[in-house]
Amino acid sequence: MMFSAFERLVAGRYLRARRNEGFISVIAGFSLTGIALGVATLIIVMSVMNGFRAELMGRILGLNGHLSITDAKNTGLKHFDEIQNHLRKIDGIVRVTPIIEGQAMSTVSGVASGVLVRGIRPADIRVHPAIEPNIVDGDLNNFLGSEDIVVGRRFAELYNLKIGDKVTLVAPSSRITPFGSIPRLKGFRVKAVFEIGMYEYDNSFLFINLKTARAFFRTGPGKITHLEVMLTSPEIVKKTRNLITKQSVRDLRIVDWQKSNASFFNAIQVERNVMFLILTLIIIVAAFNVISALIMMVKDKGRDIAILRTMGATRGMIMKIFLLSGMSVGFIGTFVGCCLGLAFSLNIETIRRWLEGLTDSRIFEAEIYFLSKLPAKVDSAEVLTVIGISLSLSFLATLYPSWRAARLEPVDALRYE
Repeated sequence: MMFSAFERLVAGRYLRARRNEGFISVIAGFSLTGIALGVATLIIVMSVMNGFRAELMGRILGLNGHLSITDAKNTGLKHFDEIQNHLRKIDGIVRVTPIIEGQAMSTVSGVASGVLVRGIRPADIRVHPAIEPNIVDGDLNNFLGSEDIVVGRRFAELYNLKIGDKVTLVAPSSRITPFGSIPRLKGFRVKAVFEIGMYEYDNSFLFINLKTARAFFRTGPGKITHLEVMLTSPEIVKKTRNLITKQSVRDLRIVDWQKSNASFFNAIQVERNVMFLILTLIIIVAAFNVISALIMMVKDKGRDIAILRTMGATRGMIMKIFLLSGMSVGFIGTFVGCCLGLAFSLNIETIRRWLEGLTDSRIFEAEIYFLSKLPAKVDSAEVLTVIGISLSLSFLATLYPSWRAARLEPVDALRYE
């Protein structure tokens, strides 16, 4: 739609109301502010939701792998070295790690808590992409002995642990003696402290030597609980799973990340879609404000419209003038909201810390949201979608008032002048 210089001039003049018409200008200003806030809020919330999903997926899959392979009868996986060597030859698989996993109870200075203990080979933990780069204290090169243990930073802070301090683990199965059942205890020395950034992992995941874990959990000679498989991309799990099933000569149980975390990521997706719909209502409300402002403007400018019509202005020109007035409000509001939303999203962690320092309170609780910092990931496609929705609603909001202005007859407008 092309606008002439005359139409742009009159539309701009109507947006800059005179002193005795200030109320209309105020309404237009509120409409612009409403659109800007709606667009900014939608971009910020969608970016935070995307950031949560990306961060959680990266941390969960980084520590757990994309596939978990166990024995079909869940009795322990035998001859796992042979299976491991075979899996490494399949396209798309970048890492296969034998794991012995079990729940235990940790005691430090008389204080007990439940933990998840993972047995892993020293050579595997040194190249683990989620652990080795995130060591904040100690050294994995010393992770060799049967009494060595690697703990999370929040677990270490909870018990004020330092490198070399003792942690006692209580096995879930007891030892039978002539005097009854006795809990099986084993003491460990802290060799390193990691910080993945996810509260649950940093607080309750402990790593010990694979051989020590086999004896501690009594998995049986030459057995592990599962093989952790990391792929080049989480999107190829279905294809890789089918390849493993076809090429395997043993009866294996394969669980991918989509199944093991399905309820978690589906809940995030549903919440994200609902938030998008709810926050879009803010823009819709602002669009109704544009309709109100333009209708009031048409009512107020009836005499001017009649004069323009008598001077030769067509119905189409009148309609374009008010279309341009309303679309200008929508465009400026969308542009301001987009800039505000992007600026907030890209600096959200800095803003969070500043607000916490200003209010002397915690806005983001790591214990509740699983992450140690507030994430945000701007999706350019979503930003363009929000901009498109805002501009479309702003355009639709101008149609009725503009049509009403174009239908105004000069005789009716000047009758009582």
